[in-house]
Amino acid sequence: MFLSLATTHRPATDLGFLLHKNPEREHEADFGFGRAVMFYPARSPDRCEFALTLDIDPITLVRGRSGGDGMLDQYVNDRPYAASSFLSVALARGLGSAMAGRSRERQALADTAIPLDATIAPVPVRGPVHLVERLFVPLGYGVEITSHPLDPERPDWGEAPYVTLRLTSTVRLCDLLTHIYVLMPVLDDRKHYFVGDDEVEKLLARGGDWLAAHPERETIVARYLKRRGGLIREALARLMPDEADPEARLNPEGADAPEVAIERPQRLHERRLDRVAEIIGASGAGRVLDLGCGDGKLVTRLLRLPSIAEVLGLEVSALELARAERRFADLPEATRGRLRLVQGSLIYRDARLRGYDAAALVEVIEHVEPDRLIHLERALFGDARPGLVVVTTPNREHNAAFQGLRAGAVRHPDHRFEWSRNEFAAWGERVASEHGYAMRIEGFGDEHPAYGPASQIAVFTR
Repeated sequence: MFLSLATTHRPATDLGFLLHKNPEREHEADFGFGRAVMFYPARSPDRCEFALTLDIDPITLVRGRSGGDGMLDQYVNDRPYAASSFLSVALARGLGSAMAGRSRERQALADTAIPLDATIAPVPVRGPVHLVERLFVPLGYGVEITSHPLDPERPDWGEAPYVTLRLTSTVRLCDLLTHIYVLMPVLDDRKHYFVGDDEVEKLLARGGDWLAAHPERETIVARYLKRRGGLIREALARLMPDEADPEARLNPEGADAPEVAIERPQRLHERRLDRVAEIIGASGAGRVLDLGCGDGKLVTRLLRLPSIAEVLGLEVSALELARAERRFADLPEATRGRLRLVQGSLIYRDARLRGYDAAALVEVIEHVEPDRLIHLERALFGDARPGLVVVTTPNREHNAAFQGLRAGAVRHPDHRFEWSRNEFAAWGERVASEHGYAMRIEGFGDEHPAYGPASQIAVFTR
């Protein structure tokens, strides 16, 4: 990964005093997870440019010597070249004094806004359209984004989820470095190390003077803290002490609120849950998995079916799981005895999920990175192997029929992809063939003559 910082403030070579790095020589640093090289490609009184390259060894990460919380599970990954939380760590360790705004020889300059031009490449962008602009423009930056094709020789494959990002502004160097430090992991959404209580302190220390006023503060806090509900609530409460309920601001109707709002005219959310419960009930299943159960809306419907003896709700988000616990806190003892709520990830094999008759994934798969879907498939269809699996996902083609949804946008800011009808059918047919299931697809929701139904449901039976 590559970071460049340039200024035209005269004399431009004073940038070396701000960065605590002599422009006349090359600087190296070993951070355990990789090696950084820092140098000045251009140095003159009119323009001075500083560059940092970070070389990461993915094999070291996978073998666990610097692998954080075990996020990396294969040697081939994007960590060696994607600007991520590794870049943030390199900035904190290699340019810590500059980020703190300290300069022994040029403190007055460190306290002054100067013209700065930063380029970062490649930057992973996992999330909604225009996320980069939504993060940096409110901070006063000019934003220039260069997209890159997956394969220059195959334009039909589309664009890669990586961009070259250029930021320009007249700003203090310490502010620019701080903004990059906080927002690179937010764009990447794959922090490489365990996030604990100390991460709240880091976030507030780096973002306390600008984050509270940022229009995307809830998104920044949630992604920076890896969606850990308790930490998110603490950070928002401290950022906004005068807010009565920062958690409600973060998710006024739960994690699905943006998608629910878009689909509300068709009542898709409620109708979809009703249809999935109907399919499972008609199958005669006695033990059912709700995978990605959220705050428990489908679980509620399943518990109303007398034929179902047990429901296990699995959810990765502690915040959503806490909502589900509150929803079911007052259930009669006999009904509560039929319910288990557990935290876990769908991309790992889990012995707790074996032996069930049916499983539901309602608007779940589109929240999984495409390159990790294969792990979900193996864990669910290959290892857990329920007799019935019901999967729902949006029909991307129908998005054009929704009012207020701009062209090219997805229905929820956390959707990693949305499939067309043909793409969903191709995925379902492949999964069924590889794992010994039969599969049928039904459209769901209002039918548009050109775009088809709003939603799609695949029913796998073994």
